[in-house]
Amino acid sequence: MSAAARSLQVWSIYLVALAVILLVAPNPLLGAFRMAPTSEVWIRVVGMMVAFVGVYYWVAAATESVPIFRASVLCRITVPIFFLLFVSAGWAPWSLLLFGAADLLGAAWTWWALRRAPATA
Repeated sequence: MSAAARSLQVWSIYLVALAVILLVAPNPLLGAFRMAPTSEVWIRVVGMMVAFVGVYYWVAAATESVPIFRASVLCRITVPIFFLLFVSAGWAPWSLLLFGAADLLGAAWTWWALRRAPATA
């Protein structure tokens, strides 16, 4: 398994773990990030979607799908930008930026691994 694939595999495990929390017991996590608890279904819908993305990343890692690796880097580096906009607009607490930092670090790991990989024909 390439280093880039390993980075996406680890990221997929993080996403699935996050999804389980969002599906089973989202309010402690929301509270930790100074967000209001909820009994609405939207947070579990987000958890389901996060789980699906985690599965897609796992499959991409297992199949060495370099185009998905590259796309994931581009998408994950935009997360902190969006979160900063959400915080600036007053829609979310500053603590949301911690999730953005995780995305940025994960994207940097994958980008670095892709840069180190030998060029393929």
